[in-house]
Amino acid sequence: MAASPRRTDLDEQQLIEKHIDLDYDRYPYRRAGVWLRKSGASVWAIVMFLDMYGGDREEIAHHFDISQEEIDAALAYYRRNKKYVDARITLEEA
Repeated sequence: MAASPRRTDLDEQQLIEKHIDLDYDRYPYRRAGVWLRKSGASVWAIVMFLDMYGGDREEIAHHFDISQEEIDAALAYYRRNKKYVDARITLEEA
């Protein structure tokens, strides 16, 4: 499994804006509940399953039918909103 190259903050912001629906008011969990625009997969689920699959990005891409770029966008969003997304994951695991 090859890791994606590290992106700059501007690159990450552009990825987030391209792939993540940032209309927080649409989600009951606000920042913690955002989804990918194209697939509708939630960022928290991608992060949770990535951990469950031991970081296997190919398995995540297959499971959610998403691209590696969408995974990069979800992870960039997660890095910037970790406390919110982690709280959402905790709710799911409870």
